Amino acid sequence: MIEFLPRVIAEAPDRPELAGPDHPIRKVTRKIAFEPGGWTKERASKVAELFDSLAPDWHTRANEARMEPLEDALERGDAQRGMCLEVGSGTGFGTGRLAERFDPVLAIDLSMQMLVRAPAEAGPRLCADGAELPVASGAAQAVVLVNAFLFPAEVERVLAPEGSLMWVSSLGDRTPIYLSAEEVARAMPGRWSGRAAEAGWGSWCVLSRDTG
Repeated sequence: MIEFLPRVIAEAPDRPELAGPDHPIRKVTRKIAFEPGGWTKERASKVAELFDSLAPDWHTRANEARMEPLEDALERGDAQRGMCLEVGSGTGFGTGRLAERFDPVLAIDLSMQMLVRAPAEAGPRLCADGAELPVASGAAQAVVLVNAFLFPAEVERVLAPEGSLMWVSSLGDRTPIYLSAEEVARAMPGRWSGRAAEAGWGSWCVLSRDTG
């Protein structure tokens, strides 16, 4: 069961309207989450090329309003502390904030050009495919995905039995890479429960395996 918490961070005006249900990246997001074989080497190569090309200007998208859903998730999501994998870390806008709560934080992204622009002081960075994480099974207390693709089986593999999945959409359903909290829970193997809320322009959920 997902507990939907009341909003505590008001939505500021002028939310960017980047994407809707028919956006190409939204369709890819759903294929990866729900369809076996939805992620291929060819698709991974194209996505890496796309984000490499976007990397030089990626910092222009970073602002405090986009951080509010992550801040709220960290404050109220009740995620497990310990080792954190930030999958799809980009240029590291949120990595430093995660490092204030988790130790250590391993920032992972498919795009090398994103990673070379990330601050080294936030922690180690690794260029890898989220579908094949170079991490031992059960090693992570938390997997954090901020506007990043969900690879359900791989997230389930790397999470410790009591670990937490944190899914953050900075612009809510206007985020190109977006799933609702219910869809995230449905995509994951087995039964998952947790908390979710809207915050600022976006939304979040923090889920763990349902042992009840």
